[in-house]
Amino acid sequence: MFVYEKKLQYPIKIKTPNAKLAKAIMSQLGGADGELGAALRYLNQRFTMPLPELKATLTDIGTEELNHMEMIGTILYQLTKNLTVEQIKAAGFDDYFVDHTLGVYPQSAAGVPFTTAYLQSKGDAITDLHENLAAEQKAIYVLHNESYKP
Repeated sequence: MFVYEKKLQYPIKIKTPNAKLAKAIMSQLGGADGELGAALRYLNQRFTMPLPELKATLTDIGTEELNHMEMIGTILYQLTKNLTVEQIKAAGFDDYFVDHTLGVYPQSAAGVPFTTAYLQSKGDAITDLHENLAAEQKAIYVLHNESYKP
């Protein structure tokens, strides 16, 4: 069903660690409006879509969201690789580091672990598609919100 190419579509090569930036980006992976939630939402909603074309579209979008998770995970790993203890503490990244060290773990920047409570899947095509539009808008807002930038 899925074809996995063992390389990133867009190579990520971060050379300078930055715990503060990693903490801000973390929500893009496992926060309420992150890529994990998006992937699961689309892949779960596809089952109740009334047309094969809608099922296929949601499958494609959900798969693309999994690709985004891989890119965000790579960014997080590279931003935290080789951090010093001082850098970890200065960025407020020490609580995360105690539990996960350099592991990439889906949580928000506030430290809230990913939960399926973030997902909506009602089984009604119109309701679910509206939920997807709202979720995508929230994700765009995070990227363009000046207060979000570290």
